[in-house]
Amino acid sequence: MLQHTPDRLLAFFARSDCLDRMVLRPLSHIAANWEASWQDIGECYEIEPNSFAQDLNVVIGLIATAQRPKDYHSHEDLLAEEVICSLKWPIYKKGKKWIGEDYALILEQGAFSDWNQEHLLFAATGRVHTALDFGQTCFDQMENRHRSILAALITIIIFHRYSSGTHLLTQEID
Repeated sequence: MLQHTPDRLLAFFARSDCLDRMVLRPLSHIAANWEASWQDIGECYEIEPNSFAQDLNVVIGLIATAQRPKDYHSHEDLLAEEVICSLKWPIYKKGKKWIGEDYALILEQGAFSDWNQEHLLFAATGRVHTALDFGQTCFDQMENRHRSILAALITIIIFHRYSSGTHLLTQEID
């Protein structure tokens, strides 16, 4: 398995047309400023008041520097198994798919016991490496289903950062 460079992983998220809509817009009930602009100077999304853009930059940096997992699905499976054990949801795995509830919701609920969002981070990291393996050099080029799950993973990480008080959200200054 190829470990892509941090620069290549950072570039994967640069100048995306849909990353902010798919990752930050679902959190707009918390931070209304969900549209993010890429800054070539600093190579990151512009930090603005009432926006999770700074958290997005941090999560992208964590993904870029994390070790590629051997099997990112195993990290997602652990989150799903947590939902079964803790919440007693009647979900089950058929082949490679989890059945019984929306997959992103399963991951979100399972992540409440995910110390420091470790499994979420490895799942997201693995998905980016796999996309690069298949020649998808940026977020916008990913196959739709894989892109939506990656976006959900990043949204969930940011949401859990917010819930735990480790977020970087700033309020508007008068």
